[in-house]
Amino acid sequence: MSYIAAQDRYEKMPYVRSGRSGLKLPQVSLGLWHNFGDDRPIENSRKILRAAFDRGVTHFDLANNYGVPYGSAERNFGAVFAQDFLPYRDELIISTKAGYDMWPGPYGEWGSRKYVLASLDQSLQRMGLDYVDVFYSHRPDPETPLEETMGALDRAVRSGKALYAGVSNYSAEQTTQAARIMRELGTPLLIHQPSYSMINRWVEDGLLDTLEEEGIGCIVYSPLAQGLLTDRYLGGVPADSRAATSRFLPAERIDTELARDLDEIASSRGQKLAQMALSWVLKDPRVTSVLIGASSVEQLEVNLAAVEGPAFTEDELQRIDKLTRPASSPA
Repeated sequence: MSYIAAQDRYEKMPYVRSGRSGLKLPQVSLGLWHNFGDDRPIENSRKILRAAFDRGVTHFDLANNYGVPYGSAERNFGAVFAQDFLPYRDELIISTKAGYDMWPGPYGEWGSRKYVLASLDQSLQRMGLDYVDVFYSHRPDPETPLEETMGALDRAVRSGKALYAGVSNYSAEQTTQAARIMRELGTPLLIHQPSYSMINRWVEDGLLDTLEEEGIGCIVYSPLAQGLLTDRYLGGVPADSRAATSRFLPAERIDTELARDLDEIASSRGQKLAQMALSWVLKDPRVTSVLIGASSVEQLEVNLAAVEGPAFTEDELQRIDKLTRPASSPA
């Protein structure tokens, strides 16, 4: 059956302007890092993408090496896009990135002009798109001049293969330098994509202030700390969990006592732990959007309900800070 998007898809999702730009993003965006590669049934991925758009999620975030194997998330997304979303292209924000290892040899990762622009061409081919809305430098390159990497992003925009440029995983200082270079080139940075959660608060040590000063939006990845801030680990580490099977979340990082303490606060707010974790990140006006993953439509719907959560009381914020902020962290 052909897909027809829900008519009420824009009624509940809030949209927030990205920095000092004309672009608004949904408060909750869908990331395709996990669950959209060849190791998962494409029909399940298709159901999640449809359900997300029906609920106002207009932003789908990818990278060249997402999926198992690398590139499969983009390829599978492209197949679903051609089948379901082509009529809605102008309602969608589609992003991808280049920076991590993608193909063998000296030109298959980091931030050289050759790699960055070749990667974009490959991503467009896999997804069957003429352009992406946002193209990111996925990580800073310690050996390539920043002017070269930013020049490649500028070229991507000027060529029409991307509408906006962004960076991910850059420090506050690197972001300031990148923003200056891009302004001089005439292609301002739209957005930064850092990791951030209640238990990973490094962006509070200068980066969020830098983004506000530079007029750059912020879209947060791993707001649930790879599943730590969900009810998945309240009773320990299940054998089929990400902590037990993935290199991205070692089992020794699991703190079930912390998860239970935070879950108590969430329950008192009438929320699940994951919903409270998303609400907590979104409370900062400098955060434009949060990226969630989803392995099922049911999980997607639980997370999307975070936008309807209650405001935090001062007591709740203090309790969370006591649990999650090291003594040396900034206020």
